[in-house]
Amino acid sequence: MLLTFEKLGAWRWGLGLICGLVALFLLLPILFIAALSFGSSRWLIFPPPGWTLDWYRELFADPRWTEAALTSAKIGVVVTLLSVAIGLLASLALVRGRFSGREVLRAFFLTPMVLPVVVLAVALYAVFLRIGLGGTFTGFVIAHLVVALPFSIISIAGALEEFDPSIEDAAILCGASPWEARLRVTFPAISHGLFSAAIFSFLISWDEVVLAIFMASPTLQTLPVKIWATMRQDLSPVIAAASTLLVATTILLMLLAALLRKGKKS
Repeated sequence: MLLTFEKLGAWRWGLGLICGLVALFLLLPILFIAALSFGSSRWLIFPPPGWTLDWYRELFADPRWTEAALTSAKIGVVVTLLSVAIGLLASLALVRGRFSGREVLRAFFLTPMVLPVVVLAVALYAVFLRIGLGGTFTGFVIAHLVVALPFSIISIAGALEEFDPSIEDAAILCGASPWEARLRVTFPAISHGLFSAAIFSFLISWDEVVLAIFMASPTLQTLPVKIWATMRQDLSPVIAAASTLLVATTILLMLLAALLRKGKKS
């Protein structure tokens, strides 16, 4: 008999308390940053002496901040499209393919998840300097794609493994071509995996700072790099406002993914 949360008895309260304390520990820094972004002081003082929206107005009025945010969004969209497309093809090969070395190839694709990101950043930086991609939009996309692709493969491959291929075979027997069966039957059935891959790919690119620091140039910076560079010069609440928007975008996308996944299950 499986032990469920309802069968824990009095231990449920202790487990709930521990989970609540851990969640509070993780969320408090984010809540502090959000509160500082509305503070009236020109310095990062907590608790704020008053409340204002001036820092958000200053943030959106500064073209350097808006340009950095747009750069992050553009890179994130391109990385998302490429990550989902390549992840879909790789997942089809890893799940449906029958060839020697398949598990080795799967492990190779997932290597960026276990490799320290600073090691990966140094390696990519050295290579990109030699081929002229350092500080370029293409270099940013390739670097972010390397760390986003494993999450796409995990999401899409997991959805493919849950899908019964006999349904696709039935569509082929009814007259559809193999790719037509995939487009009309398989891909809609694994849409939740495709959407999860897209969300994770965008968020990884949107929040990535270590790789972005190595890839950045004076004329091309993402929002996390702009926040990092500004913190080294000044501790203005504008940094807190930018960080709050960065986190808020991440939370909204994660909530959207959770709602769609819940709707898919129901």
